[in-house]
Amino acid sequence: MRPFLLLTLGTALLAQAPPQSKPPDDLPTIKVDVDVVSVLASVRDKRGGLVANLEKNDFTVLEDGKPQPIKYFTRETDLPLTIGLLVDVSRSQENLIGIERSAGSQFLSQVLRKKDEAFLISFGEESELLQDYTNSPRLLNAGLDRLRVSSGVSGLGPGPVPTASQPRGTVLYDAVYLAAAEKLRGEVGRKVIVVITDGVDEGSRLTIAKAVEAAQKADAVIYSIDYADPVFYGRFGGWGMTGGGEGALHKLSDETGGHVYKVDRKHTLDMVFKELQDEMRSQYSIGYTPLNDNKDGSYRHLEIKLANKDLKAQARKGYYAVKPESH
Repeated sequence: MRPFLLLTLGTALLAQAPPQSKPPDDLPTIKVDVDVVSVLASVRDKRGGLVANLEKNDFTVLEDGKPQPIKYFTRETDLPLTIGLLVDVSRSQENLIGIERSAGSQFLSQVLRKKDEAFLISFGEESELLQDYTNSPRLLNAGLDRLRVSSGVSGLGPGPVPTASQPRGTVLYDAVYLAAAEKLRGEVGRKVIVVITDGVDEGSRLTIAKAVEAAQKADAVIYSIDYADPVFYGRFGGWGMTGGGEGALHKLSDETGGHVYKVDRKHTLDMVFKELQDEMRSQYSIGYTPLNDNKDGSYRHLEIKLANKDLKAQARKGYYAVKPESH
């Protein structure tokens, strides 16, 4: 089991030095070129259906508005897949945890292949690593069985990702940051964060912008599952709480190339997980060498355009041109 860094958010904030930009080592088509920018894209038609039969010439990649020559392109997504499943266990989700446990178990057992791995984090008033990287359905199920409503413990214990001093509500942004910066940044292949939450953040030390930045620097795609308990919020006459809700989930997902799935009576969590599985198996992998090779640490805006104007590409909005490490 690879070690999980034990840290407070104060330490995490000091550890935000950008990672060295390089392609995955086990991706043979691009490992000879350390300057390749890799982009995972999904394509949908006007009805929202996934389109999986496009060719390289159907795509145009723009960096800061300038077309870039595509060097590598494939519709096959057998790249290793690493999934971080983040489950909201704040008080507002108490009645949903059993459903999340069952659906999450089925999803992970179906989506993970031999070279894939997953880890599990719960978050409420603190974030806790329930299962580190594994390909074992048994261990992942055991981690899911440990999902409990956050007890409100604060300070330096007992969870692997303790929050500091004052009580919290739902540290959504902190959990996303830690999953991206401390777990996924050093991984190769496709990296995905799946977060099940009502989207309300209360008490995170980090902003949503920092959470998005960490995911972009880790090349991680965030898929948000908007799952709220109407019974809980009905007792309070609606949302009546601070936090971003659905808007925050769209920011997390849209900026990283993911998607927001809404759970309701006609659209169950099991159905959402099936759609998410289909999407992760219908992606296009695009690689290009930027015409602007200046590693100045700046943020570069990305846009994927399609020859067919009736189709829309879903991909991350940009990346950081990270300075090379000094030796």
